Amino acid sequence: MNDWPEGWSDRDRGNRYGSGSAGAQPESARVMRQVRRGPTAPPQGAGVPQQPSYVNGQGHGDYTNARQTGYDSGYSSGQVYGGGGDSGGPGDFDARGPRPAPNWRRRIKWTAISLVTVLVVTSVATYFWADGKLKREVDLSKVIDRPEGGDGTNYLIVGSDSRDGMSAEEKKKLHTGSAEGKRTDSMMILHVGSNGDTLVSLPRDSDVELPTFVGSESGKTYKGTGRHIKLNAAYATDGPELLVRTIEFNTGLRIDHYVEIGFAGFASIVDAVGGVEITIDKAFKDKYSGADFQAGKQKLNGEEALAFVRTRHAFAASDLQRTKNQQKFLAALAHEVATPGTVLNPFKLYPTMSAGLDSLIVDKDMGLYDLGSMFFAMKGVNGGDGTSLNMPISGSTGGNLVWDKAKVKQLVNELNNDEKVTVSGN
Repeated sequence: MNDWPEGWSDRDRGNRYGSGSAGAQPESARVMRQVRRGPTAPPQGAGVPQQPSYVNGQGHGDYTNARQTGYDSGYSSGQVYGGGGDSGGPGDFDARGPRPAPNWRRRIKWTAISLVTVLVVTSVATYFWADGKLKREVDLSKVIDRPEGGDGTNYLIVGSDSRDGMSAEEKKKLHTGSAEGKRTDSMMILHVGSNGDTLVSLPRDSDVELPTFVGSESGKTYKGTGRHIKLNAAYATDGPELLVRTIEFNTGLRIDHYVEIGFAGFASIVDAVGGVEITIDKAFKDKYSGADFQAGKQKLNGEEALAFVRTRHAFAASDLQRTKNQQKFLAALAHEVATPGTVLNPFKLYPTMSAGLDSLIVDKDMGLYDLGSMFFAMKGVNGGDGTSLNMPISGSTGGNLVWDKAKVKQLVNELNNDEKVTVSGN
């Protein structure tokens, strides 16, 4: 059997065009009579042009009806792929549909959470790292007969001439000499209170009475005999604990915290912050400390800074002028450490913290908060928010500087009551 109408065969088709043709004309000619006239090519993105199908040589039924009724099945409008005239051709079809707009509120929320998490983790890690580096070697509980504490917090800041860890080359470069042991080159009391911070320098040649004390290592009690010594001799005799005991006995002011730094550590901190800018009022030179400075504003590196704070032979006032220079420089150093350029720059902050923490010796109760409070108070003094002075001096005897007892008593009362200091020093 075949699919042709009854009585037809392939031989009956004759000289025709195409196997489905029903007449003598070529298929294309018959098709052209049924195609609507329009543009020669569809506009780009308009879809596929009209492609009618045929049944028994006739156009598709829908198309035939469309001619009569005006109905368009969608072929002429390019909608055979379901996209519509504006949706583009088959290559532009996206089965996923339009992409949703980004949720910026959600993104910002999770970005903020991530940043806060990193900040918290970094801060906690830094705290434990720094806290572990503190050398808590001074035990103030060994100090006997201590005065009552007043308002505010009192720090005893000591600069020692310790050469521990320094090579022969470093000692020569920093002009420190090679003396064994360690002594105090500078001593200051920093009072941190609500009525302004106060920095009081204690000249190393101050005349003080050596009190009864308990040896920090031996535990043996040494009775006081009323003997007078230079203040720095108390440190040389039995270290920090006896120094604190002597200061408290001669002033009546309780020391809450102890902080000590040696030569090498001081220079390292200055270098870590990139130097400290300071104004020198008058040029001076000292062969003992290696100082050689011109007047004016300048930035000192670690070696120069150490020479600046150690110099006393170049001044007529000797140790009194040196204590003023020490106050000035330490306040400037604290200001530099606390600037945003150091605090917000990890490449400066961590080296500075490391240099400082490796160099400091503190009491057993000292915490990072206390240390930070001390540095910010030093910065405040430098910025004019506090007061700095030398311990009031009334004269000298045998090379020792004698304190003005009346002024010292008034000064201590004002500090204990956390009042603004009105006493002036030398």
